[in-house]
Amino acid sequence: MDIYLVSVLSNIGMIAFIALSAYLLLLVGEISFGQQAFFAISAYGSGMATAMWGWPFWAGVLCGCILGGLSAALIALPTLRLRGLYFSIATLAFAEMVRLIFEIFRFQVEVDGEMVGPNGSDGFRDVRAVYEQNISPLDYMLIIYALLALVLIGFIILERSRLGAIIRMVGEDPLLTEMQGLNPTAYKLLAATMAGFIAGIGGALYVHLYTYVEPKIFDVMLGVHSLAYGLIGGLGTAFGPLIGVAIDIGLLESIRITAGYRMIVFGGLVALLLIFRPRGILDETAVHWLRMRWRRLRNARD
Repeated sequence: MDIYLVSVLSNIGMIAFIALSAYLLLLVGEISFGQQAFFAISAYGSGMATAMWGWPFWAGVLCGCILGGLSAALIALPTLRLRGLYFSIATLAFAEMVRLIFEIFRFQVEVDGEMVGPNGSDGFRDVRAVYEQNISPLDYMLIIYALLALVLIGFIILERSRLGAIIRMVGEDPLLTEMQGLNPTAYKLLAATMAGFIAGIGGALYVHLYTYVEPKIFDVMLGVHSLAYGLIGGLGTAFGPLIGVAIDIGLLESIRITAGYRMIVFGGLVALLLIFRPRGILDETAVHWLRMRWRRLRNARD
């Protein structure tokens, strides 16, 4: 397979995790501009585990995911008391605080005669665990999509469960949730923790693919894009954010004529969808229609 295509597909897969992270928070009615913070925390934590301390690749990925989930839970405890725009601003402020901390964070150790570790604004280099194990770019892409498939299966199970129904009810009508004897804040905390863990998967995979990260990668626009992917693809299913990522990275990156105007095209697309399809391409109505259509086709075959 062409190396450029492998690179684009791998990037789509990794960014899909942060898009799914923001999508999960949208389901509970919260708009977060700060999911890139957990992506970054996982990237640095996972990279340090493998490059500095010699952990196996899978252990490093798991370490990053746990750090993403725990940090999300810790920041959610105070911020979930806020509502609407105030919550969004708080998540953005936290993400910028994390980015600025990594701008000055320096912690290096000697590995094979070289200094390895975060070096402030110069970034974190030489995270070579994947390449030391001779994992090819194609094989790594397959690893990315295998993990993405597991997350999507988890979303499918969640959406068909009682917990999934409660999460959507929390997002649509918190007062009704309270009248049912349930605590909306507790379910939002659970969703935020899971969202941080999912974003952490993407961050851990990212640093090991590119072997290098720097604070400026995790800027505000990454958070805005991760939120926009769900609004583009639709809030009716977890496959919606994937459509948003594919449109942005896959379609706009592949059409070279839009290269210099990518942000303009992307912003215009978001504006049009918010006007004509406020809940995205695959909103709840579209998903219901597709499910009914599938059932009719299946019944016709029987």
